[in-house]
Amino acid sequence: MKKTLAAMLMAAGVLAGQPAARAAYPDQPIKIVIGYAAGGTTDILARALGEQLGKILNQSVIIENKPGAAGNIAATYVQQAAPDGYTLFMATVSSHGINPALYKDKLGYDPKGGFAPVGMVAAIPLVLIANPKLPARDVAELAALCKAKGGEMNYASSGNGSPVHLAGAMFAQAAHVNIVHVPYRGGALANTSVMTGETQFSFATLPAALPQVKAGTLRALAVTTKERSSQLPDVPTVAETPGFQGYEINTWNALLAPKGTPQPVVDRLNAALKQAMGSPELQKRFQGEGAMPRTSTPAELSAFIDGELKKWAGIVKSVNIKID
Repeated sequence: MKKTLAAMLMAAGVLAGQPAARAAYPDQPIKIVIGYAAGGTTDILARALGEQLGKILNQSVIIENKPGAAGNIAATYVQQAAPDGYTLFMATVSSHGINPALYKDKLGYDPKGGFAPVGMVAAIPLVLIANPKLPARDVAELAALCKAKGGEMNYASSGNGSPVHLAGAMFAQAAHVNIVHVPYRGGALANTSVMTGETQFSFATLPAALPQVKAGTLRALAVTTKERSSQLPDVPTVAETPGFQGYEINTWNALLAPKGTPQPVVDRLNAALKQAMGSPELQKRFQGEGAMPRTSTPAELSAFIDGELKKWAGIVKSVNIKID
């Protein structure tokens, strides 16, 4: 009986104060938290990625939507989660670029110290869209129209402090015009307002606007990246217009874990992420949505986020946007 009891205790891993051995990671479902509602660009890409990661890691990958405050709520939630690799965050240019400059001490999370970088996921261009009836077919004509209307023109955004909001403010600054910002609760509503003529133009994420652009219900005037999009090769960049040469906005997604996540777990996730991003199926899905697949090491992502924080702090100060 004593030998049997000892064997049982050994099996349970409680002899000599030793914890029970854990199974290899992952041994339970993984959750990717995103800060936006279902159906948006980040949600679409996260679900496509989660499907591939699930196959590679042989575990279910669940997408959890926690919208609000431009991603701040979701980021705060993940930072406070157990650092075990089972709760991850789909970071964006808002959560780890723009928001720290806008909200500062009201942010609720530490964009650098609160997370362990895993790897890049995608780069997503913005596209300057207009109502097809608007008498402007390029950036120069839109700038001229805004100047002629003297403050009567308005543009839609996916919310205060969003990349779309910043894009419009940067356009107004470069064009030396006064335009009215109209925030909506999400990119889909903002794009619909342009289609109906409630607002005149917007800077939408390419994945969200591409179907309407192809259908002719929205007109694409320019993309905000340095290079033209392969999805819209005939649409110029904003920077190709005289007076807008320095104009550039890149939105992006990356995968982060809570600070303190064990390095072997981070390395396992990074390897799985790279394998998923190399999948022809996933690349086709991303490119079909207008997103460009990206990969990185955790160290490269950390350096990238450092650069984004510095860059957007300068831009927010330059365009003088404040969020109460």
